Amino acid sequence: MRDAVLVRVYGERTELLVDRENEVRNFQLLRAHGCAPKLYCTFQNGLCYEFLPGMALDPEHILEPRLFRLIAWEMAKIHAIHANGCLPKPGLWSKMYRYFTLVKDSFNSSLSQSIPSVEVLEQEMAWLKEHLSQLDSPIVFCHNDLLCKNIIYNEKKGHVRFIDYEYAGYNYQAFDIGNHFNEFAGVNEVDYSLYPSRETQLCWLNYYLQAHKQLCKEGWGGTAVTPREVEKLYVQVNKFALASHFFWAFWALIQNQFSTIDFDFLRYAVIRFNQYFKVKPQVSALEMPK
Repeated sequence: MRDAVLVRVYGERTELLVDRENEVRNFQLLRAHGCAPKLYCTFQNGLCYEFLPGMALDPEHILEPRLFRLIAWEMAKIHAIHANGCLPKPGLWSKMYRYFTLVKDSFNSSLSQSIPSVEVLEQEMAWLKEHLSQLDSPIVFCHNDLLCKNIIYNEKKGHVRFIDYEYAGYNYQAFDIGNHFNEFAGVNEVDYSLYPSRETQLCWLNYYLQAHKQLCKEGWGGTAVTPREVEKLYVQVNKFALASHFFWAFWALIQNQFSTIDFDFLRYAVIRFNQYFKVKPQVSALEMPK
């Protein structure tokens, strides 16, 4: 396995969802900061890169404090990558609206029984943008797709590494974390009872903030994290988790039309929309700490 390499061939019509030139740039940026394997070559419809030894995680693994501490550290490490003096814009809204346009253009009556109308989707997106943009979540370099199988645990070295950078880019800090918390529910058998409890989240966020302060060299007197900081991030994260549902529901509707993968993308989109509308009332009622 020391001589193994990975060759990835891009899926059918995935250029609608992913900027491939941007993916390669992000790959190289993460590699330069010790957060990605070596990229050996790219070709017209794929790329070839170093194999990372270790175990791709499952939902039961990321609930373990021993492992989620490593995940929080690695995410903080990626979030600490600087933007060379410029203030980047978050990629969330432009991508979400682009996906929505693709969905709207291919919207048909057979879908309308399962998913909200175009008008409702547009209203909810406007609400999300207005509501979430006011939360002052920092713009950082994000993975944006941290599902379990994109986390490789190397027990021998005692660390985790993230793979698959198709959706990486500058975005809201709280989106990356909230999106990861949604992934506790799994993908093939989605179960939102596995979404981390408030207690688990506060513990996770405390580890993350300690690591982020340390990596960004904030507060030379130490990396003590206050309960208010943790609570503030908790509110931001759970609100941005709503946007994650919408983003991946749109993604799944596009995949439903073009993908050749044997997966029920329409069912997945319906699950994400349903979860959004289920948790929106309680999440929107959360208030930032004074």
